[in-house]
Amino acid sequence: MSPQGRSVVVAIGGNALSPAGESASVANQFRHTRESMEPIVNLALQGWRIAVVHGNGPQVGDELQRSEVARSRMEQLPLGILVAATAGWIGYMIQQSLQNALDAAGSDRRVVTLITQALVDPDDPSVREPVKFIGRAIRPGVAEELREEGIRIEADSRGNLRRRVPSPVPVRIGESGMVAELVARGDIVIAAGGGGIPVYRDPQLGLEGVDAVVDKDRAAALLGHEIGAAILLILTDVDGVYENWRTDDARLVSRMTASEAGALLASGALGAGSMGPKVEAAIHFVEGGGERAIIAALHDGPAGLAGTSGTTVTPDRIPSGGFE
Repeated sequence: MSPQGRSVVVAIGGNALSPAGESASVANQFRHTRESMEPIVNLALQGWRIAVVHGNGPQVGDELQRSEVARSRMEQLPLGILVAATAGWIGYMIQQSLQNALDAAGSDRRVVTLITQALVDPDDPSVREPVKFIGRAIRPGVAEELREEGIRIEADSRGNLRRRVPSPVPVRIGESGMVAELVARGDIVIAAGGGGIPVYRDPQLGLEGVDAVVDKDRAAALLGHEIGAAILLILTDVDGVYENWRTDDARLVSRMTASEAGALLASGALGAGSMGPKVEAAIHFVEGGGERAIIAALHDGPAGLAGTSGTTVTPDRIPSGGFE
């Protein structure tokens, strides 16, 4: 597939930079960040115009824990501020690692991080009802203490006790116009970090923050619409979408239409976990005008674009002449 000046939004999970079961030291996270840049460098060398969206689930959970540990001495920071903070320092890690990798490859492409706000509906039920797991597993004793303080702690799909926080659906990316301008001139933009900082519009005050997190894949799909991207590339820790995931009958689905993806999602055949939001984001992207969405393993990004790896989701109706 020739890029022909087209744009791709690349979504990278926070777990790729801070895997479970490993120390979340800055050195380790920088190491994983550097290791994650090869597919983006390859896309840049091919001529794609690129926006990068990253997750922050492990990192913002760690920041919450740091704030809670220090609560007897310092005022705790609200969740929205922690989303902004992680978007800044994760963006810095990606920006530095990617710029170094591009320079080493002989590319003159520039990289910039843009702190981005995600507008949400203040009446979205998810603003008040915690629905998204963040952070790492919590020991039962600590979990009980946090529950007594009014913090929502529940078991996730793997049985780990974790924090659960509000996660409203984004309706607009506040700085998408700037992202579009930068991407169009060839700069690689890291935007909507952690899904973007959730905000709503108050009739008197203007934009105001919300203590919540936004799903980064849904934010990436929305950003793709708003900057006119052709492709949404979701890079994760598995090599695609599997029907009957974690069973003996697991089967990789290499290609499906939006309707087929919706039916698979509704059937429950994907199992519980993080793949559901990725498939939902892929459907949202192609139904909103995107050419295709690809869900692939981190190291298989270019192969996913070429259609030789991962799972590709396409619109129900492909334009006459097809995709190039």
